[in-house]
Amino acid sequence: MRTYHCFWLLFWAGQPHQSFLTLLSKRTSGFPEKEKVLVLSGNSRKDFSRSKRSWMWNQFFLLEEYTGTDYQYVGKLHSDQDKGDGSLKYILSGDGAGDLFIINENTGDIQATKKLDREEKPVYILRAQAINRRTGRPVEPESEFIIKIHDINDNEPMFTKDVYNASIPEMSDVGTFVVQVTATDADDPTYGNSAKVVYSILQGQPYFSVESETGIIKTALLNMDRENREQYQVVIQAKDMGGQMGGLSGTTTVNITLTDVNDNPPRFPQSTYQFRAPESTPPDSPIGRIKANDADVDENAEIEYSITEGDGYDMFGIITDKDTQEGIITVKKALDFENKNLYILKVEATNTHVDPRFLYLGPFKDSATVRIQVEDVDEHPVFSRPAYIIEAKEDVPINSVIGTVTAQDPDTANNPVKYSVDRHTDMDRVFNINSGNGSIFTSKALDRETLLWHNITVIAAEINNPKQSSRVPVFIKVLDVNDNAPEFPMFYETFVCENAKAEQLIQTLSAVDKDDSFNGHQFSFSLAPEAASSSNFTLQDNRDNTAGIFTRKNRYNRHEMSTYLLPVVISDNDYPIQSSTETVTIRVCACDHRGKMLSCNAEALIHPTGLSTGALIAILLCIIILLVTVVLFAALRRQRKKEPLIISKEDIRDNIVSYNDEGGGEEDTQAFDIGTLRNPEAIDNNKLRRDIVPETLFMPRRTAAERDNTDVRDFINQRLKENDTDPTAPPYDSLATYAYEGNGSVAESLSSLESVTTGGDQDYDYLSDWGPRFKKLADMYGAMDSDKDS
Repeated sequence: MRTYHCFWLLFWAGQPHQSFLTLLSKRTSGFPEKEKVLVLSGNSRKDFSRSKRSWMWNQFFLLEEYTGTDYQYVGKLHSDQDKGDGSLKYILSGDGAGDLFIINENTGDIQATKKLDREEKPVYILRAQAINRRTGRPVEPESEFIIKIHDINDNEPMFTKDVYNASIPEMSDVGTFVVQVTATDADDPTYGNSAKVVYSILQGQPYFSVESETGIIKTALLNMDRENREQYQVVIQAKDMGGQMGGLSGTTTVNITLTDVNDNPPRFPQSTYQFRAPESTPPDSPIGRIKANDADVDENAEIEYSITEGDGYDMFGIITDKDTQEGIITVKKALDFENKNLYILKVEATNTHVDPRFLYLGPFKDSATVRIQVEDVDEHPVFSRPAYIIEAKEDVPINSVIGTVTAQDPDTANNPVKYSVDRHTDMDRVFNINSGNGSIFTSKALDRETLLWHNITVIAAEINNPKQSSRVPVFIKVLDVNDNAPEFPMFYETFVCENAKAEQLIQTLSAVDKDDSFNGHQFSFSLAPEAASSSNFTLQDNRDNTAGIFTRKNRYNRHEMSTYLLPVVISDNDYPIQSSTETVTIRVCACDHRGKMLSCNAEALIHPTGLSTGALIAILLCIIILLVTVVLFAALRRQRKKEPLIISKEDIRDNIVSYNDEGGGEEDTQAFDIGTLRNPEAIDNNKLRRDIVPETLFMPRRTAAERDNTDVRDFINQRLKENDTDPTAPPYDSLATYAYEGNGSVAESLSSLESVTTGGDQDYDYLSDWGPRFKKLADMYGAMDSDKDS
């Protein structure tokens, strides 16, 4: 038998058209034993105030997740106006009315038709009304009441994440916080223990623990070492009903990773390492690698290597490979097997990031011994110097020794060496070398003024193994010897005025010397002995490497002597003294009163630095050649114009002559005979021109003639047709006609044909104003007018 919570609901009406729902009995534990009745009453308000209610007076309570086969009974509505005669009708409206909740309109019984879920909707608000069946009017005002769903434990706890990930440093203390997990329960937390969750650990002990109420996971074991185990998987359970039997539960997984700390010092896997290095190994070259192992990772495993002691401390170095954390041993200086063939080093490996908390575990460094054996190789000869500088005077005799180079085999065998000159550096074979002792001697004369430095290369090779060779640069400086006489820096050519006065300066001289002088050049100037007494000029040495030429007398006559050649002796002060005789050309010229040159006897000199005679002659020859070229070019063009147009019989070009420039008119005897056009019966075929290429293919524009020209037109058309269809006709057709200029011409008719028909004289002076194209026509007709006038 179905049971219910036992409580009564009364409805008190204090005023007309106002209703209340009153809870008649308190809810008791267990299921109700009596039905719930909602009474609609019309009593006065003061009756309602007789009892004080402290609970909800208008609520029904219903259990969720009802699994019975019949409808779940909710309660009953009843009005005190109901006499039991069926005159009243109960109506239900609001949340789920008619669908989820139905009412018996006669008895007022309310039932739930479906299973209810509190988590989906915990409260339903409905309205009840009683109406008269006959009148259809309500006998009570509409009243509102609530159906509240009581919770049952039908939802298990759910974690906010399916999987949690966390990490903590290794070697952490017990009770170190790891992560907090959280689970929620959809059941009603205010009703019973359905939503009270308790946490527990199912997997992960004894390493970790969890607080039952907060879900905080902590470490439970001391000194967990990442190098032993890095990953842990912990399973946490959340159970409702306070963890009691019958409660629902849910689980989640927590992946915990131990992060690394520097708790492991580096350690060499072996105490001694051995390497071999050829003595030819160049500096900064690697010869071997060593590595100390460190169980830590990332920056905690970074190692710095160093050489702390050993007999090769200054010969070798070690660097750290940041990618592999290896120590790379390199050569710092050149090795020499003959000098030392074994080195012993002590190498130390140290952590760069040390954690002071773990210093008690021991020093975070380790050392090992490295033995390096130097291997002998066949080395090339070695010169005593990296480069040689030799000085030799330029007057040194040929085959004289100027210097010596020395090289020897550094190997223990000390093989003999032979020397040679690299001829690519001495193409002229100026030098040679003694192959046995390395003495360098000259094979040609030296000249400092030609080449100051000679840069050659000497090769030293082992006699037993010529492939073993070495090279050294030799710089040979040619020392100066005073073997060049001073001379003028230019050709001096000057002039003297006819009206010059005695002791007048006409030219200043200077000198240059190809030789080098340590203290600077000091030149002396003088006239040659043969000109010292008889010359018309004097020379004054200024003692500053210059000299001046002065006139010795007043006035010179260019007709008596137009040019003077003055020999000058220039000497230097070096040893041995070198001297030369240079000539100064002096021309006598006519000058004005200010001394400005007007003209000379042979040629006019504008100024001493003007163009020389040779340059003027060269310019004149160039002008003559240019003129001859222009004349020849013009002659060739004229000859080309006279060549006939018909070059060969194979040329099939058409020749059309246009006379729109009026040509020669009637005086053109080679043109078509116009008289023939006027008299078609007197045609002379021999007068056709076939040697001119026609300029256009257009027919001349026809204009109305002053009289009928039918015969001429027919004749022309007939001749055109015959020539077009005749395959044997010559290729050059020439047709000239003067019959169709007519009145359509811009200048009107200029043809002599019309002048014949007019029978009157005409003035042609206006043709002169028409430009050069009508010049010949104007001259021709203008001359005729002149004849008539005469």
